[in-house]
Amino acid sequence: MSEHLEISAGSKREKYEALLPQIEAVVAAESDPIANMANVASMLHETFGFWWTGFYRVLDDMLVLGPFQGPMACTRIRKGRGVCGTSWQTNQTQVVPDVDQFPGHIACSSASRSEIVVPLHNASGEVTGVLDIDSAELNTFDETDRIYLEQVANLFH
Repeated sequence: MSEHLEISAGSKREKYEALLPQIEAVVAAESDPIANMANVASMLHETFGFWWTGFYRVLDDMLVLGPFQGPMACTRIRKGRGVCGTSWQTNQTQVVPDVDQFPGHIACSSASRSEIVVPLHNASGEVTGVLDIDSAELNTFDETDRIYLEQVANLFH
């Protein structure tokens, strides 16, 4: 409990610096990707208090909802659709300061105002899913989030 309070007290960078080794340890200790996604979503969500934190997995040429923390979400997303589908299609992290300005944004929740989506890859470099995080505030995500969340995503090879 005191460890969580310590993580919650610092700057964004300090929170990521404290949390990343814990995420690495959790993922290294478990071989099941779904279990790891569930724990990573929880750890990020609890540390940062995001509106929605979770994963979508590529299954049958669709992004299918995986483990998450937060309100109900869209279940399936097509390649190229919305922020998640765009991240999958372009194989690039998408940092969206205002989702209302993102062409084709899929509003799973009207409370979502900004978003970051990071692709997950297998050992061959193919996109196998995405880490999707939404905030109820505008301009929540920046280069710091991109750098650290890409490190988190790389743990899912």
